[in-house]
Parts: sequence; structure tokens; C-alpha cells
Amino acid sequence: MSKNELIKRYGLFIFSLFLSAMGVALTKQGEMGVSPISSVANVLSYRFTEISLGTWLIIWNCLLIAGQILILRKKFELVQLIQIPLSFLFGYFTDFGVWITSFLPHDTYFLRLILVLCGIIILSLGIALSVIANVVMNSGEAFVKALSDLVNKKFGNVKIAFDVLCVVLSVALSLIFLNGSIIGTREGTVLTALLTGFVVNFFVSFLNKPCYALLKLSTQ
Repeated sequence: MSKNELIKRYGLFIFSLFLSAMGVALTKQGEMGVSPISSVANVLSYRFTEISLGTWLIIWNCLLIAGQILILRKKFELVQLIQIPLSFLFGYFTDFGVWITSFLPHDTYFLRLILVLCGIIILSLGIALSVIANVVMNSGEAFVKALSDLVNKKFGNVKIAFDVLCVVLSVALSLIFLNGSIIGTREGTVLTALLTGFVVNFFVSFLNKPCYALLKLSTQ
């Protein structure tokens, strides 16, 4: 892979982070829950409001990176530490997205549902572009990959189990910190879990060839 192509791939990956953050921000504005992997940070942002959602996501992602190091030990590749600045970038993008979408109306259930569905589409587009960029895994996916290698189970099965664990943990934290109420993890979380994979697959199949051509352009 040429240096020019590598730069383009990282540029595409950073753009994918921005889109993913916008997707999270839109689902956040819908107040029906966010994606499973972001649900723990979302619940904590409701309880500890002095810390933004983006900052909680940075903390959560750094914990997942630390988990990779503990699981992989000597097998952990130093290049994967690039996940740290990328996690900070994702957090900043999310806070920007929450701010820029704060004016959107969400005073009815229908409007909140629309925000969640739009968020799922944009989040899925971001994930699809990160897959096409193929340079580094985000901290959540990398943690699942490390865990699947440790237990010698299929990535997809471990991913499902991890998402379920995130939801259970977020519900437990909500019950503990928010006076026995379930806030921040609702039907929007379920919709995101059910729909994102299908939408990602659609975008990957639709955008793979044109993005590949763009990445290869002028790299010879």
C-alpha cells in the first residue's frame, strides 16, 4: 500500500468517525437510547451531567483499550495505541454533534423515532466507511476481537454477547443512579442493535467499489 493511499484511508476513517458520532448524537437527541456499545456512557451522562456524553465515551473507549492490553498482553500491537487519539476525536465529534443537533424538534414520540432512525442510518454509514477504509478497528470492535481470540469463539457471537452485556450494564447503572428508573437505554437501543448491521451491509455493498476506486486513484 502506497503512502498516498494510506493517507486517504486514514482520511476516510476519520470522516467515518465523524459520521458515526453524528449518528450517536442524533439518537441521543431522540431520547430513546443509543447504540448498545454507547449505552453505558449515555446513562452516565444523564447522572453526571457535568461530564459530557463525548467525554464519557472517551473514558469508556479508553477502558476498552485497557481491556485489550490486559487480554492480549504481549500480543497487543503498539500500533493499536492509535485507538487512543481516535477515541478522543470520536468523543469531540460526538459533543459537537450533540450541540449542532440540539435545535432539532423532539417534543413528540414520532419526531423522536425519526431522529433515532436517521441516527441509525448515519451511524451505519460511518461504520460502513470505517470498514472500507480498513486501517484500524475502533476500540469496541478491537476489544471484542481480543476477547473472541481469548475464548476461541466466533467474533459475531462474542459481539452479540458483548452488546447484551453493555445493555444489561447500562440498565443496571440507570436503576442504581437514576432513582430506580430506566433512562438512556430504551427501544432506540433495541432498534439500533437490530437494524445497524443490515444497513451497514447495504452501505458496504453499495459504496465499496466507488470508495475503492477513489482510494486507489493517483496511488500508482
